[in-house]
Amino acid sequence: MSEIVRLESVSQFNNQRGQKTLHPLVSVLDQSKSSPIQGARFVSELYIIFLKELKCAEMKYGRNHYDYQDGTLLFIAPGQVFGFDEEEKTFQPTGWALTFHPDLIRGTSLGRSIKDYGFFSYDANEALHLSDRERETILDSFSKIRYELEHAIDKHSKILIISNIELFLNYCVRFYDRQFITRDNLHKDVLARFERAMDDFFKSDNPQILGLPSVKFFAEQLNLSANYFGDLVKKETGKSAQEHLQEKLITIAKERVLDSSKSISEIAYEIGFKYPSHFTRLFKKQVGQSPLDYRLSNN
Repeated sequence: MSEIVRLESVSQFNNQRGQKTLHPLVSVLDQSKSSPIQGARFVSELYIIFLKELKCAEMKYGRNHYDYQDGTLLFIAPGQVFGFDEEEKTFQPTGWALTFHPDLIRGTSLGRSIKDYGFFSYDANEALHLSDRERETILDSFSKIRYELEHAIDKHSKILIISNIELFLNYCVRFYDRQFITRDNLHKDVLARFERAMDDFFKSDNPQILGLPSVKFFAEQLNLSANYFGDLVKKETGKSAQEHLQEKLITIAKERVLDSSKSISEIAYEIGFKYPSHFTRLFKKQVGQSPLDYRLSNN
């Protein structure tokens, strides 16, 4: 496999596609006007959003292939790796691409909130699939940003460009919410598998070996990114994945505390706590009694 190419600037991204750079920190490209590009693996220093129109190549994110079809948005954040399997080939880009450098939004409200757009950390199989109407909304957002890039720069340019990027991202939040709903059956299966995975974990020796599990641990068991998994659980149930995990932990703890043949410390270690005092503190906070008082009152 060839060396990973570092993608450092908007102009580098545009030059690879034979397109003009209108602004050093942001670009919107109609990829049908791009030149063919050499297949390669890239690590991005930019935020990049691709609107894929046709499946032109097997694009990968990290080690996984993107789950996409016509009208799919792919989100790439700085530090992420993407590219193509067949690096010796050239590919004709299709669709649209919005790319911007972190410097564009630094010190702005979007710069402070960009981390809240969790889909930049979703995995390859969690792309956003658009309806025809949603696709029109996205293209309208791209058109407004492109208009500002082609307009003579004035004191309003930066705020209008950033505002339109923020509006675009907020539409993506809405569309992801819709996708969570329309994939409801799939997500219910994920929740059932999450419940089974928690049961299996606490029935095994893993708590003593690995300690208390994290949401990230169970997301990986389900082949999902932690961000996507957390958003899915929250939207489906109204509770965070961490809340579900904590409820399961307390349910297990309440059952085991009633076994008077074991000390509270033994039970704490058994379910993954490194320090029994941490177990006692959490138990009392959630149950309203210390583990020992709960045992005495229920035996």
